[in-house]
Amino acid sequence: MPAIHPRTASTEAPATYNQPSRKGKKAWRKNVDITEVTKGLEELNDEIIKGGVIAERPSDELFTLDTVGDASIPNRFPQHTSKPLKADEIISTRNSAVAAVPMRKRPGDKTSDGIIPTKRTRREYVTVKELSRLRKVADGHHESTVEIADASYDPWAVAPEPAAVVGVVKDIRDEKKKAPKSLSQQPLSLLASGKNIPAVPRPAGGHSYNPKFEDYEARYTDECNKAVEAEKKRLAEEEADRIKAEAVARSAAEAEAAEARAELSEWEEDSEWEGFQSDGEELRQTAKKQKRKTKADRNRIQRRKDEERRLKHEAKTKLRKEQLEQIKQIAQEVAERDQALALAKAEESDSSMASNDEALRRKKLGKLKLPDKDLELVLPDELQDSLRLLKPEGNLLKDRYRSLLVRGRMESRRRIPFKKQAKTTITEKWSYKDFRI
Repeated sequence: MPAIHPRTASTEAPATYNQPSRKGKKAWRKNVDITEVTKGLEELNDEIIKGGVIAERPSDELFTLDTVGDASIPNRFPQHTSKPLKADEIISTRNSAVAAVPMRKRPGDKTSDGIIPTKRTRREYVTVKELSRLRKVADGHHESTVEIADASYDPWAVAPEPAAVVGVVKDIRDEKKKAPKSLSQQPLSLLASGKNIPAVPRPAGGHSYNPKFEDYEARYTDECNKAVEAEKKRLAEEEADRIKAEAVARSAAEAEAAEARAELSEWEEDSEWEGFQSDGEELRQTAKKQKRKTKADRNRIQRRKDEERRLKHEAKTKLRKEQLEQIKQIAQEVAERDQALALAKAEESDSSMASNDEALRRKKLGKLKLPDKDLELVLPDELQDSLRLLKPEGNLLKDRYRSLLVRGRMESRRRIPFKKQAKTTITEKWSYKDFRI
């Protein structure tokens, strides 16, 4: 009777390789391996007990169609399910730019609503008035006639060339030059507010040689506060430089100490494997004769040395990594501090160079900074009661030059004391070698 195998049974070949030869007595029918047939019948009986053979059951009993979906997915993945699709957003939008398609039937071209359209004047044709004017022009009747007169000069005559002035050279280079675009633009003020200041600003009351006590005291206090702030910033910069130098020296000392510890010889360190004491004491004198080391002892000592050498190398590598990280952190902190100090210094210089105590913008005209404004302040013990003893302060030329720079009329330049000379090469002629016999 053939065995009935379901689809879920094993598809491998029967295990006949364990079966001995069939030429002897043991090659009877009862000794044939029927393990696979028995296993297949057992699986078939199990399927029948559980509801029927799977190969014979319809697909509706084996599979289900999920049309609702898993309700726990929106809770597990809210970032993917909370956002609607773009197509749903477009469909749900009511104020769309594209009008909806009407459902009712649209009228044809020959269908009319019964309303007579208004007639419009045609502009394509020529009017009667314009036609009559064109006919008169064609017949020679013009509204405005031109009187023809004889020419008083010969248009074909050759005009004489002007005589060239001897000794005058015309510069053609000026004709090729073009004015820059910035020449037609208004100059930009260097003030942070962008206001245009007058060429000669009006000084405050504290700049007078005979000022009021309140104005003089206010200006004197303001200048003193500026000097104190400048000194504080200078001291802060010095302190930052000192801290930076100490940090660099400390890191260098730590690196040197680490290298010195790492470079210690294994013979200088304590090792009890070779008979040395950890406290540096002398060797104990024993009356017992030392035993000769075997090959196993030497291998054990060598392995111990290799392990110590490996541990030292790992410790040295770890220490170097920590030092590198520390150096990077210190360098980053120092760079941030330097950047903050440079920014504060730039702001201070900009504010100190302001005209009429107004701050300047950071972007200047040109590469050089503006010159500092002179401190025109007379101390209390230098105030004079008589105009004969008066000592003038300030320089009008410097004030005028700085006013031009602040108003953006010109860019700041620096004086070049020496002109760049052309490079010359000194050589010795070889004419002395040219001789004749």
